[in-house]
Amino acid sequence: MSEIRAVITGIGGYVPDYALTNKELETMVDTNDDWITSRTGIKERRILKGKDQGTSVMATKAVEELLRKTRTSPEQIDLIICATTTPDMIFPATANLVADNIGAKHSFGFDLQAACSGFLYGLVTGAQFIEAGTYRKVVVIGADKMSSIIDYQDRTTCIIFGDGAGAVLLEPTQEPYGLRDSHLRSDGSGAPHLHLKAGGSRRPATVETVTAREHFVYQEGAAVFKYAVKHMADVSADIMKRNQLHAEDIDWLVPHQANKRIIDATAERMGIGYDKVMYTIHKYGNTTSGTIPLCLWDYESKLKKGDNLIMAAFGGGFTWGATYVIWGYDGKAS
Repeated sequence: MSEIRAVITGIGGYVPDYALTNKELETMVDTNDDWITSRTGIKERRILKGKDQGTSVMATKAVEELLRKTRTSPEQIDLIICATTTPDMIFPATANLVADNIGAKHSFGFDLQAACSGFLYGLVTGAQFIEAGTYRKVVVIGADKMSSIIDYQDRTTCIIFGDGAGAVLLEPTQEPYGLRDSHLRSDGSGAPHLHLKAGGSRRPATVETVTAREHFVYQEGAAVFKYAVKHMADVSADIMKRNQLHAEDIDWLVPHQANKRIIDATAERMGIGYDKVMYTIHKYGNTTSGTIPLCLWDYESKLKKGDNLIMAAFGGGFTWGATYVIWGYDGKAS
């Protein structure tokens, strides 16, 4: 009997209508379009506006599109995993809010937090339920409303992040497609370089923490850049080596969209030309858990059944990883 693998059978996505451009940021902080573009590759990022609009709003829209495109009924969904750093609330899980919004009455769900690597962690976790034969339809979401935890007085972080969501459907297959291998890592000693100072159990919210602006992302850019370039490139090269893949075998590198220089360094380490690299950073910025599924969503029409994809990410914590996927359908026919 052939081995059961988890294959991606569809992709949905959503980004808010409002685009915060570099030109507008010039009126908010001491920066300029040329400086932002040359250092990050970002031209604009999408921002979710409105009262009581949380991450679940974007995640729900992404899943609704996914279900429509794959002709899947909400009642057929067994499990929803939502990778997010910005849940609507500490509890209940954003995944459960999404399940209620779409009418997935027979599913269970949970949130997964691994910062920018969250979608890869969620994808591998969801695949385990498929490969074990426990479930047949698993939705994995990567979604973040980063604007909710960004200090728009801090020019080092507010230029980078945006809001968005992407979702994929995992189903079983006995064909030679789907998730083939993953290499996921983490190192908690990196926490001082990229974290949220207050709002958790260590430092609950107080008047003092709010006044000190400790509920926004804190990042030491130089240290994070150094770690990200090394580890994202290393793990991508490692997964190619252990699967006996050469640069010419890779159809697409699907990298986390944190910084164009990090993406380019990863591609160079792998020996992959820029024409095989998915870029959305210029128009969406860094949507944290949302970047990789939004790349798949944006490039879906270019994907072909049998394409070899390497997905790679690096995030706060530190977390990082790479996943080797053989694509399971022709995007143009979706």
